[in-house]
Amino acid sequence: MKSIFLLFFLIKLISCTPTPIILWHGMGDTCCISGSLAGFKKFLETKIPGVYVRSLRIGNNTIEDFESGYFVHPNTQVEYACKILSEDPKLKEGFNAIGFSQGSQFLRAVVQRCGTKLTVKNLISFGGQHQGVYGLPHCGVLQQGPCDYVRELLNYAAYNPWVQRSLVQATYWHDPIAEGLYQHKSTFLADINNEVNINDTYVANLNKLEHLVLVLFESDSIVLPRESEWFGFYAPGQSKKLIKLQESRLYLEDRLGLKKMDKDGKLIFLSSPGDHLRLSQEFLEDSIIKPYLLN
Repeated sequence: MKSIFLLFFLIKLISCTPTPIILWHGMGDTCCISGSLAGFKKFLETKIPGVYVRSLRIGNNTIEDFESGYFVHPNTQVEYACKILSEDPKLKEGFNAIGFSQGSQFLRAVVQRCGTKLTVKNLISFGGQHQGVYGLPHCGVLQQGPCDYVRELLNYAAYNPWVQRSLVQATYWHDPIAEGLYQHKSTFLADINNEVNINDTYVANLNKLEHLVLVLFESDSIVLPRESEWFGFYAPGQSKKLIKLQESRLYLEDRLGLKKMDKDGKLIFLSSPGDHLRLSQEFLEDSIIKPYLLN
C-alpha cells in the first residue's frame, strides 16, 4: 500500500514540474545581460516557480555571443545550439522555446533540423523575420560602426557568396524584386522555408509542435516589413504591395506545412502594441505564459 502511495506521489510531483524554457536573443543583444534576457529569464522564473530557463549563449562568453549575432553563420549557430540542447539532461522530456527577433527563425531552424533529437512543445516567436527583411533601419543596441557596415553591405551585395558567409543578416535578406536570386542564393532562410526543394523532414518536425505562436509588433520600426513576423511579405516582383501568409506560395503550396498547422489550430497569430520587442507584463502573462508555458 505504501509503495502504491509513493508511486502516486512521484507521478503527481513529476506532473507538476513546469516545462523548461529555452530563450534565444536577437541581433545586437546577448544571452545574459541584466537589462535584456537575464531580466526576462528572472521574470519567467518568478511567474513560473520551479521552471528551468536557459538563455542560449553562442560561444564561450558574452562578447562572442554578441558577435555571433552578426558574424557567425546561422547554420553554424543552429548546429551548435542543437548540440548543447541535446546534451542538456533537463531538456530530455521536452521544452518550450522563445525566440526574440532573429533568434525566432534560428529556433525554428532548430525545430526543423533537430526535431529527431529534441522535443519542442511550443515555439514562441517575438518579432521574428520568418519571411526575411527588405530593409534594416536600426540594428538593435548598435547605431553606428558595425551597424552602418551591415546596412551598407546588405543594400548592395546581400547575395554575394562572401557576404552570405560573413554576415548573418544577409542570410535572411529577402529581395522581392529579385525573388529567384533570393531563392537560390540565400544560404539560410531560403532553405528553412523550403523555397526551392521541399525537405519533408522540415515539414514533419515543424508539425510536431503543439503551437507555433507568432507575435507581431504593431508599431515595429525595426523589421521591414513587419508582416514578416506573421510570415507575410511583399508580393514577388515589387516592394510596395504586401500579401498575407495565406496568399503566399509558401502557404498555398504548403511547402512548410503551415497550411496544415493553421487548419489544425497550431498556428497562432498575436499582435502586441508598440515597437519592436516592447512587451507589457500583462500581455506576457495573459497571452503567452498562461496559455503556452504553464504546461
